[in-house]
Amino acid sequence: MAAQEAAVESVGSAVESQVDSVRDQEIGIEQDHLDRVYRRLEEKIHEAEFLMHDAAQRGQVGTPGALAERDAQVFRAGIHLNRLNSEFEDFLFGRIDLLLGKDGKKGPDGAYTSIDPADDAIRTEGTHSEADIAETLHIGRIGVLDEDYAPLVIDWRAPAAAPFYRSTPVDPGRVVRRRVIRSKGRKVLGVEDDLMRPELRAFLGGAELPVIGDGALMAALGQARSHTMRDIVASIQAEQDLVIRAPAASVTYVEGGPGTGKTAVALHRAAYLLYQDRRRYAGGILIVSPTPLLVAYTEGVLPSLGEEGQVAIRAVGSLVDGAEATLYDEPSVARVKGSSRMLKVLRKAARGVLEGTRPGGPPRQEGQLAFGEEPQAAAGPPTRLRVVAFGRRLELEYDALQRIRNNALGGTSPVNHLRPRARRLLLDALWSQSGAAGRHTDPELAAELRSSFDEDITSEDPFIEFLDAWWPELTPRRVLEAMADEKRLGRWARRVLNPGEVRRVARSLKRAGLSVHDVAMLDELQMILGTPARPKKKRELDPLDQLTGLEELMPTREETQRERAERLAQERVEYAHVIVDEAQDLTPMQWRMVGRRGRTATWTVVGDPAQSSWSDPDEAAAARDEALGTRPRRRFELTVNYRNPSEIAELAAKVLALAMPGSPSPKAVRSTGIEPRFAVVRGRDLAGTVRAEAQRLLDQVDGTVGVVVAMRRRGEAARWLAELGERVVALGSLEAKGLEYDATVVVSPAEIADESPAGLRVLYVALTRATQQLTVISTDRDDPDGAGVPDLLRD
Repeated sequence: MAAQEAAVESVGSAVESQVDSVRDQEIGIEQDHLDRVYRRLEEKIHEAEFLMHDAAQRGQVGTPGALAERDAQVFRAGIHLNRLNSEFEDFLFGRIDLLLGKDGKKGPDGAYTSIDPADDAIRTEGTHSEADIAETLHIGRIGVLDEDYAPLVIDWRAPAAAPFYRSTPVDPGRVVRRRVIRSKGRKVLGVEDDLMRPELRAFLGGAELPVIGDGALMAALGQARSHTMRDIVASIQAEQDLVIRAPAASVTYVEGGPGTGKTAVALHRAAYLLYQDRRRYAGGILIVSPTPLLVAYTEGVLPSLGEEGQVAIRAVGSLVDGAEATLYDEPSVARVKGSSRMLKVLRKAARGVLEGTRPGGPPRQEGQLAFGEEPQAAAGPPTRLRVVAFGRRLELEYDALQRIRNNALGGTSPVNHLRPRARRLLLDALWSQSGAAGRHTDPELAAELRSSFDEDITSEDPFIEFLDAWWPELTPRRVLEAMADEKRLGRWARRVLNPGEVRRVARSLKRAGLSVHDVAMLDELQMILGTPARPKKKRELDPLDQLTGLEELMPTREETQRERAERLAQERVEYAHVIVDEAQDLTPMQWRMVGRRGRTATWTVVGDPAQSSWSDPDEAAAARDEALGTRPRRRFELTVNYRNPSEIAELAAKVLALAMPGSPSPKAVRSTGIEPRFAVVRGRDLAGTVRAEAQRLLDQVDGTVGVVVAMRRRGEAARWLAELGERVVALGSLEAKGLEYDATVVVSPAEIADESPAGLRVLYVALTRATQQLTVISTDRDDPDGAGVPDLLRD
């Protein structure tokens, strides 16, 4: 018996040694190809550097044409050089070995375009099928051609790369073997193969095609997480690839539960669209994320995919230039500010600010302001206009001014755009009072007299100061500050908000800083108020141009192509394509804000109703449909959970059943064998319990640990964990959206669930952040059982 075991062990060792030998041989083959790719990249880098040097020489010619050509060439060569100099851990990450195609047509990347194999590509002899590999393609971050323009690397976005992501054993197409190549820098670390046609004996160069390892996707999913998202370009799955490569026309709507890769798909879609039609999307792509944390987490993905500069990733609270959300509103306040009801309040407030009264003291009587008093400091408009014209004193009293104001406000234009109309009506009233209208019967003389009258009046300081105080140029922030006055807000919100809502909103607006809902109101006010036209400032001559004598050829220096691109990016308020991540969280007011940035755009909307933190999804859906207009919708659904092991996904599904009964949970593709852990706070030492559990998980995993608490505990949780290092992070329940960690601690599920009407959905999000381990900590509020399982998570 011992001899038989020894023989079996000997055979096993021999087989294992043979497998290792084949693996090393295949790694060597891929290393040779990667070395060739980098040699070619170095040649291209030298070419780009030569172009940069040549462009600099052109600038010495000194003509405007040469300078413009220089700037354009430097800009293009600089972008190319930057891309070539970017080395990533897996620049080359994939390979597919393909059968002969039905035709011999090649695409622009040098690869054959046929999807289906030729009729005679597979030879059948008895019960066996054989075939020769006709084409091998390597897939990478950018395309690389050799000196004969044959493909060394196919860009992952190219049509020829699609089979790498979409081929399955059920529908293999021309693919026989798909290989994932793992590398770091310039060194190949390993290969993992999947056979798409396992029944086929395939030959490459006369030798049978070897197959190495398995589980490439599982290996990728098991890697430790950092505080930044990495791309999924090497492990995109078929249903994700369909979304990424979907045509851009109209609206692409994508739904998917936690862990299905929605955010990653959105980012890869932006890179794909730019690759497919760079000219069309030169107007820019905007990606809207729910929180600054998610922006910071994802902002490194696009550069790693070979794209940057044409895509703006903004948090919802950062969409308005000059405004940044730093505060969180209480749920009851957020529900009011985010509701479409606020639109009526803001419209009334924008016009009501003009009619405000001075608090304390008598009404203002004179047209002139007190010495040193700024128009913006006036709390209410003056009640009398007094000027002198044609030797006569003219006055407009309060009632006349009110009639003029009401007449001017009867227009539908933005408030600031109505100021010229109000100015004209004031002049009309003063002209009528002057009696000068009947002095001349000749129309030309009458028109000349009126023009002279208007010029005299409008050049007088009393009139200018009066107009600035009576109809000041309003800013969104000024209106928002006025709404912090509870009495004034109550007048503007009559029959729209109840007294309790008025009180809470007014108090929230007195804080220093803005919430994400305040930013949406600022954007709405900007549309209601409008921006008065400004006279264009003359551009000063560049002193360098004057010294070189070029001012005679170019009186004003033209901006370079790069300067123009940077200026347009800074000024851009509308985009060619808008991608909304975690769209289920946008409030009606936020949908209006986002919609204004894509009025002529195509859209990709990514979300999951089961994760919505907004209390009225139907109201938000109506606002979303209004923002997207009548554009046709194309819908996709992501159904596979790649983040959570099945043990965690099953626990989260219990909350999903409470939050949205009947909603399907995405299917987890792996299991770790580690069940979620439950802990109970003993006594009142919540801080100690959370800190100890976070430390235990730091010892268990290689990557990051996220501690999710109710929003009101964000600050204190950060203090609890301050000494544990950078691998652990404390975050409020609303900040967890889209993020993932190796391990997660969820503190008091009941406290999170009770935060708002959407609390159960927010808890569902918190429970689905971990890729390996989950701990749930219960307090007395959670009513834990003997095993520490809180009431909300029990069967």
